[in-house]
Amino acid sequence: MSLFPPDIISAAEAIISDFMAAGMTISTAESCTGGLIAGALTEISGSSAVVDRGFVTYTNTAKMELLGVQEQTLLGFGAVSEETARQMAHGALFRSRAAIAVAVTGIAGPGGGSAEKPVGLVHLAARSRAGALIHRKMLYGDIGRNAVRLATVKTALEMVHSLLPG
Repeated sequence: MSLFPPDIISAAEAIISDFMAAGMTISTAESCTGGLIAGALTEISGSSAVVDRGFVTYTNTAKMELLGVQEQTLLGFGAVSEETARQMAHGALFRSRAAIAVAVTGIAGPGGGSAEKPVGLVHLAARSRAGALIHRKMLYGDIGRNAVRLATVKTALEMVHSLLPG
């Protein structure tokens, strides 16, 4: 029995299989998901050939120290922003041996939201060493903390898979 629903397990299995075949690795940088993306990937047997490392950077200090997110970015745009997600992905990629990195930062709720940044807002970024960079801004809504986090994991896995060459 898995900790994750079948659609997430299927997405993780596809990533592990396809990345293994391509000889590629991945790293994760997670805030609102608290390591669930890495957890979903490592739920799959053989994932050690693909998952290089995961960074759980829940605080701004951790984002700066572990991923190199600029303090000016956090002050100017906030922790939950496209700019922060992009810098997190960049840091995870270049502070690992991975070919592709994915980063997420958001507001899972139930509290913490505002008119500008409501509960359910998540910014995701994925970057490859080949130079590809994608960003998604998701507005899941106030659907519950677990639902926001699991929806974010699923979106992140889809983004990672889309960066696989071929």
